[in-house]
Amino acid sequence: MIKRSYLFALTSVLLYAGIASAQQPQYPIMEKVVQKVIQKYQTSSCQQLAQEKSQPPTGQKAEMEQRAVQALRNDPQMRTAFINQVAAPIANKLFECGMIP
Repeated sequence: MIKRSYLFALTSVLLYAGIASAQQPQYPIMEKVVQKVIQKYQTSSCQQLAQEKSQPPTGQKAEMEQRAVQALRNDPQMRTAFINQVAAPIANKLFECGMIP
């Protein structure tokens, strides 16, 4: 009986630790970027997105984008996590705007 309760307690602790670690993002900075990207696509009009697409990024925005892209190129796991989170909201908005077939 003591072994069972010990096993149950150990399992409970491990399960709790697993849930707690799963709730903390592995890439906290990337998570903030993901939220900004999703928010941008959700709040921008189709006209704004088309205008932005036609103009290349300049200044500080261009530098930040280059650093972010480089980080995603250097870390395949982070790239996968990023794409998994932003792909659907971006694709849906672009589809709604007629920017992809």
